[in-house]
Amino acid sequence: MAEFIIQGKNRLRGEVHPSGNKNAALPLLAAGLLTDEPLVLHNVPNIRDVQTMLKLLHTLGVSTEWIGPNSVRLHAQRVDDCRLDPALCKEIRASILLAGPMVARVGHVLLPPPGGDVIGRRRVDTHFLALRALGAALRIDGGFELSAQQLKGTDIMLDEASVTATENAIMAAVLADGETVIRNAASEPHVQDLCHCLNRMGARIRHVGSNTLKIEGVSRLSGTDFTVGADNIEVTSFIVIGALCGDGIWVRNAGPEHLRMTQLMLGRLGIRFEIHGSDVFVPGDQSLCVEPELDGAIPKIDDSPWPGFPADAMSLAIVGATQTNGTVLFHEKMYESRLYFVDKLISMGARIILCDPHRCIVQGPSRLHGETVQSPDIRAGVALVIAALCAEGQSVISNIQQIDRGYERFDEKLRALGAQIERR
Repeated sequence: MAEFIIQGKNRLRGEVHPSGNKNAALPLLAAGLLTDEPLVLHNVPNIRDVQTMLKLLHTLGVSTEWIGPNSVRLHAQRVDDCRLDPALCKEIRASILLAGPMVARVGHVLLPPPGGDVIGRRRVDTHFLALRALGAALRIDGGFELSAQQLKGTDIMLDEASVTATENAIMAAVLADGETVIRNAASEPHVQDLCHCLNRMGARIRHVGSNTLKIEGVSRLSGTDFTVGADNIEVTSFIVIGALCGDGIWVRNAGPEHLRMTQLMLGRLGIRFEIHGSDVFVPGDQSLCVEPELDGAIPKIDDSPWPGFPADAMSLAIVGATQTNGTVLFHEKMYESRLYFVDKLISMGARIILCDPHRCIVQGPSRLHGETVQSPDIRAGVALVIAALCAEGQSVISNIQQIDRGYERFDEKLRALGAQIERR
C-alpha cells in the first residue's frame, strides 16, 4: 500500500496549476457514447478514476486514446456490448454515469452496483426515477437493467439535486424525442461543463447554470473539441494550504468565477485570497481568526447544493479551522460517514468534538504533531496531507491510492512549492 512521508513546518511558495475537474471529466467521457463521431477532451486529469472510466468505455467498444499528457480522444463509432464490467464498476462511483448515455444510444444497459468513496449511504434512486420518467424500463436483480426503444421528453422533478443524477438525465434527454424539463437540477461547475460541451456537439440545452434546465431533444450529436475547467476543489485545497503554511502561492487558471461561496465560507476562518483575472493569489503570513456572527454567536459552516459551499470542501475547511483562532461549528448534511476522519486529526493534536455523524465543533489553533494515519477517502486524505504540512515532525499517510483517484500528481505539485513530501 503506497504512502506519503511528510515533514511538516516548511513554508511553501511559488505557483501551481490545478488539474481539470475530475467531476466534469467523468461525465464528459461518458458523453462520448452519445455520438458516433470523435470527441476530443483537453485538460483531463490523468488520475485513477479517469483511467477506470476509460477502461469501462473500452470494454463497450469505444476507441480511447491519450493524444497528449492531458488530452483524450474518444470514438464510439459503434457500441459492442451493453454489459458493464462488475469489477471495474466496483472501483468507481461514476460508472453509473454510463446509464443515461447507454440507454439513449443503444436502448439497453446492464449496470452493476457502482463503487466509490465509503462516506455513507449514496442512494441511486434519483438516477433511475429520472430515466424511467423519460420512458426507460427498469429491472433490478443484483444490478440495474434499463431498456427503451425511444426515450420521450417529459417534465421531471428530481427528488434531490443530485449532481450525477442530473447529468444522467441530461445525457438521456438530449437524444430523447421532444422537450424535457429537469427541475431541482444540480448546477455545479461540472454540470455546466457537461451542458456546454453537449451544446457544442449539437444539443439544445437552455438555462445552463440554473436549477431548471430545458432540453429540446435532437436526433443525433456530432463530435467536438472541449477543454475541461479547473477543479474548484483542488483550487480550494491550495488556497487552504497557502493560508496555513504558505509565503505567497499563485494558483493559475483557477476558475475564480466558481469560488465566490468558497471565498465567503473560508473568510469566516480568516482565510483570504485575491483574484487577479483568471488566477488566485494566496498571501502568506495570514492572521487566521474566526469571524463571529454579528450577535457574537459561534459561526457555522455547512454545505449545500450549488451555489452553496461544496460538500467536497468541508474536510478542507475543517483542517483549516484547526489552525484558526476561535471556534466553529461544521454541519455536513449529505454523508453520514464523511466526518469520521476527524478522529485522525484528533490523534494529531486537533481539538475537535464530533457531535454526531453530521456535525463537529473545532476549536483552534491547535499545535499539530506528526502521526501515522490512513486516508479514508479522497477529500479526507487531502485534508490529512494539509494537516501533516502544518504539523511538527514527520507524518505518514497510507492508502494514498484514494488521493490518487481524485488528484493528479498532488505530491509533485507540493514539492514544487517547497514541501518535503515523498511517495513510498
